[in-house]
Amino acid sequence: QVQLVESGGGSVQAGGSLTLSCTASAYNSKYCMGWFRQAPGKEREWVASIITTTTGSDTYYTRSVKGRFAISRDNAKNTLLLRMNNLQPQDTAMYYCAAAEVWVKRSDGYCIASSDYRYWGQGTQVTVSS
Repeated sequence: QVQLVESGGGSVQAGGSLTLSCTASAYNSKYCMGWFRQAPGKEREWVASIITTTTGSDTYYTRSVKGRFAISRDNAKNTLLLRMNNLQPQDTAMYYCAAAEVWVKRSDGYCIASSDYRYWGQGTQVTVSS
């Protein structure tokens, strides 16, 4: 059983930055890892995902965060990160870390649907004010 614990959320002004962390127990570097977010009254949205390859890592982002967010993983520390720059009010949401044992390839990349993931964290809140 994989347990995921997120941290690093908070309140920032527009244009600010935050880095979210997700620590995983029973971590497996072969898992596909991802970040999702859910704003009040909205469906959960995929943000980014990462897989470990023989040459490093491949990363995938939803269009609205490309160029602003960066997903990375430190396999030695069992940690997944999400660096968020130039945050905007529309980024306000609860952010969730997730892990998938099976890599599901879709048109926009690997592990981009919530149904691809088996393990979820409890979430960390990000609030961006204008």
